[in-house]
Formats: sequence, structure tokens, C-alpha cells
Amino acid sequence: MERNELTNKNQIINNQKELVENISNEIKHVTLKTHLFSLKPSPSMTPSDMLELAKLTNSMLKDPENDGVVITHGTDTLEETAYFLDLYLSSSKPVVFTGSMRSYSELGFDGLSNLVSSILVAAHDDSRDKGVLVCLNDEINTASEVTKSHTLSLDTFKSLEFGPIGIVEQENVIYTRKAPDFRKIINPENVVQEVEIVQAAAGTSSYILNFLIDNGTKGIVLEALGRGNVPPMMVPGIKRAIKQNIPVILTSRCPKGRVLDNYGYEGGGHHLRTLGVIFTDNLNAQKARIRLMLALGVTQNLNEIETFF
Repeated sequence: MERNELTNKNQIINNQKELVENISNEIKHVTLKTHLFSLKPSPSMTPSDMLELAKLTNSMLKDPENDGVVITHGTDTLEETAYFLDLYLSSSKPVVFTGSMRSYSELGFDGLSNLVSSILVAAHDDSRDKGVLVCLNDEINTASEVTKSHTLSLDTFKSLEFGPIGIVEQENVIYTRKAPDFRKIINPENVVQEVEIVQAAAGTSSYILNFLIDNGTKGIVLEALGRGNVPPMMVPGIKRAIKQNIPVILTSRCPKGRVLDNYGYEGGGHHLRTLGVIFTDNLNAQKARIRLMLALGVTQNLNEIETFF
């Protein structure tokens, strides 16, 4: 490890200790234990890292001395790791992800308040049986619904379709609606990482699809237009992928709404369904990719994979 890397690591560890000490003084009814999992920046997180974190979290949840787990994570891929754990974990105990939009050295550092709020959420009895939660800016969202919606804003994490399920008001945790109840647990021993996202746009061809097929992709997430439609030039690549037993999962590039099989023209949603394309519900492309990686760790059968969606 280079000298600068070692200095940065020590600084991060010291910052973490200082944060925990400050929090312990403020929240005396909660006993805190810490564990350093990784110092990777969030763009460096891989599905293998997520699986390792999921297994570690699962072991912590099985410990009767632990009532819940709070995970701090860089915000760029926070929603993906949180959703991975949401699919993998089956414990009723709360798991809460949080982060900060401003670094420790910046004015207005939001990490401390986000961490305090997340600990309060994890310690609250009403947070049980809600799946993995994400808490920043005093809003509580589910991992299945939340997404990072702005590059800089402190309230970037939003459930665009339905809003947060609750808020943190000073030391009070208040839930305003039920968490979605369509969770399907998928916890394979390994994940298949060779899954890529292809976005459709006006005039998009099959070039990228064919490139992925020729280079060993195991799954494709198709970020389609509107309700789930693609330009007809993409259809040959989609047909080829499915013929080679490569699952093609359909999402929309629209930030809100479901994909539907309304249109029967070439490349329309109904046409794609007849070809064997698998439809998602209210999943964005990055979360559909996470779900497909886990599903492929269980089975490569297209009909069985469809049951996970």
C-alpha cells in the first residue's frame, strides 16, 4: 500500500471512530458495535463484493445480541447494493443503508445526521419486516423503490413513484405507509456477473446486442422506450439472444411507470413478449440487472428465471 493510501485509510478509520463516539454520546439507549467491511469507493463495488457483504450482514443478523444493522455506503451505487441485500436477506430484523452527499471535510457534511437517523430507524420496532431500508435526509425509503435522482442534492434518494414510507423527526421514527410486499428472496451461493444493460434510443440497432452475445454475456437488461418498446432494428439481436438461451429482461428508460405489452407492432411490448422477453414491474435497469445476476446464480432456465420477475 502506498504512503498516501495508508494515510487516507487511517484518516477514514479515525473519522469513523470520531463519528461513532459522537453518536454514542447522543443516543445513549442504543449500544453500537462497528465493523469495517471495505474502503472501496462505491463505483468500485462489484456484485461479488455485494454478495460478501450480504453474507456478512446475514451472519450479524443471526446473532441474538444484534437487533439491526446499519451500513454506510457511497451514494453512487448505494441503491444497487441495498437492493442486492433486499433480495438476499430473509431476516425480519432491520437493515438500513445510509451515506452522505458531502464529504467529511466539506461544509454542511450530512453524514453524521444521516447516520444518526439510520441508527434510530434500525433500533425502532416498527422497522422490522420491511426489507432493506435506505435513510438519508431524514426520509425512509425501501431499497426496492428508491433511486438516486440528483447528482448533488442532499435529498437525492427518492422513491419516485410512491414517495418515502416514513420520516425521521428529531428522535421520532414515523412510518406513513406500508412497505411493498412483493419481495422474492433469491440467495444463491454465487452470482453471475456477466449481465449488461442496453439502452434503446431512436434508431438503435442490434450492434451492441450482437457484440454482447459474441463475447459471452449471460444476460441482458433492455432499457426500452416508453411502456417497453424498441426500434425494430433491435429485434434481430433480441431474437438471437433468446435463441442462445440468454435471458432478455425488459425495463423502461422512463423514471416512473411499468412496462406493458400494449403494442403489437415490430419491437412493441406485445411483440417482445411473444419473442420470450421477460417483463419487470417497477424496476429500473440497474436493479433489474442485480435481480438477474442473483437469479442466474440459481438457474439458467429461462422459464424459471421468469418466475423471479
